[in-house]
Amino acid sequence: MPELPDLTLYIEHLRARLVGQTLIEVEVATPFLLRSVEPILSTAHNQHVIEIRRLGKRIAIGLDNNLWLLLHLMIAGRLHWRTERTTMKRKNNLAQFIFSDGIVLLTEAGHKKRASLYLLDGETALAAHDPGGLEPLDCTAEEFASQLRLENKTVKRALATPRLFSGIGNAYSDEILHAARLSPMALTRSLSDDEIDRLHSATQDVLSMWCDRLRKQSGSHFPEKVTAFRDEMNVHGKFGNPCSICSKPVQRIRYKSNETNYCAECQTGGKVLADRSLSRLLKDSWPREI
Repeated sequence: MPELPDLTLYIEHLRARLVGQTLIEVEVATPFLLRSVEPILSTAHNQHVIEIRRLGKRIAIGLDNNLWLLLHLMIAGRLHWRTERTTMKRKNNLAQFIFSDGIVLLTEAGHKKRASLYLLDGETALAAHDPGGLEPLDCTAEEFASQLRLENKTVKRALATPRLFSGIGNAYSDEILHAARLSPMALTRSLSDDEIDRLHSATQDVLSMWCDRLRKQSGSHFPEKVTAFRDEMNVHGKFGNPCSICSKPVQRIRYKSNETNYCAECQTGGKVLADRSLSRLLKDSWPREI
């Protein structure tokens, strides 16, 4: 799922291309994409783009008459900039937003179509879709600590909970925790003030660094290589590879379709965390340390 750095890049490029343009038409290839009934989608046609903003992991496009197109890309949804209409017969094509000076194409890989589109009438309707998480790049250390301690979760889960923190998911929570030298399984209310300060600094440093890095990689081109797995990442998606700090192999915790990556040497004092299903299978043979 695109997270804060990728979504920030999408927002910046969409603003540069769309604000002031007219939305001529929205062509939807599948009825399962559109999740709202009123107002009808054609109400948005021939409206000017006033504003574009991020709402958690959603992209909100503000139009005339206080109408909002709200797009949630979920795991596999991606946006593309086109200068000509695209055939919607390809199975990955979900919709295209035709503007007066370009087209935004929405695609979704895989067979599970989870991306969603809403047309909302007014700020109140838009706010109902806001998970309400704290903006991690805008908050103070005190605000961050207070939010983190609202619930006693593992710190990995807390960072990736939308109602607690906005825009952070599985990939960047791994990178943040590695930078903070914290175990993903540490409980939020057991963290010391020093550890939370370290986590706050790591959160802002990692997210800011990746926003800047992606801007440089994309340049003036619309971002096409949006992925949760990047070569420059330290631990996420790097199971078995050497840690960039200590060279010990990166470990993982697997649960259903999710995976947490961490460095045991840097984050857990050398302890290998239980891998749920695999550690239960191996029992006493499960390695406790690297």
